[in-house]
Amino acid sequence: MAENPTPMDAALRGILFAALGYGIISCADAAVKYALPQVGVAGVMMWRGAVGGLAVLAMAGGRSIWPKNRRLVAWRSCVHALVAIIWYFCWARGVGLADSYAVAALAPIFMTLIAIPMLGERVGWRRGLACVVGFAGALVMLQPGGALWRWESALLILAVVGMALSRSWTRLLSRTDNAATISFWLMLAHLPLGLVMLPFFPPPVSLLPLEPTALFALLGFGCANAVAHMLFARAFALAPVGAIAPLEYSVLPFGVLLGWLIFAEIPGGTTIYGAAIIIAAGFYSMHRERVRARERRHGIAA
Repeated sequence: MAENPTPMDAALRGILFAALGYGIISCADAAVKYALPQVGVAGVMMWRGAVGGLAVLAMAGGRSIWPKNRRLVAWRSCVHALVAIIWYFCWARGVGLADSYAVAALAPIFMTLIAIPMLGERVGWRRGLACVVGFAGALVMLQPGGALWRWESALLILAVVGMALSRSWTRLLSRTDNAATISFWLMLAHLPLGLVMLPFFPPPVSLLPLEPTALFALLGFGCANAVAHMLFARAFALAPVGAIAPLEYSVLPFGVLLGWLIFAEIPGGTTIYGAAIIIAAGFYSMHRERVRARERRHGIAA
């Protein structure tokens, strides 16, 4: 008879699921950025909702997808869909893949701050200082004359706050709902929001019908999103947020590579320097969380 996995085994599986999910989502982001000029922001939203929702249903294998925590599922799904609109809009405006991922490196910092009111966590002066250093890195990226000195960067920061909130809610939802439920309703939320956005972001009709490569990219994008969010939901059910948060940084090298190979994008020096500061601050914050967790296990007051 197989033994139940230890907490350490479960956390390791969660980290592996999240790492795979971030790799998949990077490829999905490159695919949607490629297809955006043909279908527009609203069209991409509807493609993601339809294809991703069907893919989740197929992977659910007949399991119930009706949520138990309906209110939190609805809030998380809507917030994440709004985050997606901002992301796609900024890409359509010419923001590079790696540049947007550099801003997304702020997510673990925001997750640390959100955990204070939401999860009742205490943040000591060292982690507080790490957050301040992380914001200093953001200022380096957003300085006048830098690659990210553009008004779309403010929208990206707002989206990253929403993304951090969504990540924290995923951890809470994993206590009541399964991965298929969490992922399906997130995908489904993209359909009505895409329809609402259609008058503001109509597809470029002159480029229709879709090229085969764009169609393939959209189908792959929808399926990849479904798989990645199933992995994320499962990961947050197995591992604490603090163990998974550093993996947010793993998308940055993917973004640099894919942006260069597909779109000939090269991030500016200020973007790289600022992202390095943010990542260093984030890793230190995660280190302090592990130290505090070890102290709690040994009964030492932090």
